[in-house]
Amino acid sequence: MNVRIKAVLEFTVAGSALEDAMAEYDELSVSGLIQEILDKAIACEEIEVKVIEGPNTLEEYDQVQAGG
Repeated sequence: MNVRIKAVLEFTVAGSALEDAMAEYDELSVSGLIQEILDKAIACEEIEVKVIEGPNTLEEYDQVQAGG
């Protein structure tokens, strides 16, 4: 039996740790990184991740850093 789980997740991460994780998983976005982590952890292919607030790419992160 398949189970549908819907979650809201909020976290703070150091910029360098985010860059390292994205490089380790070879992902270009935070949403892709979270999908990859969940897929590897529970072997679930159909994961939908949406970044609602905050940078989703390293380019967006760099823009936030430059503006802040």
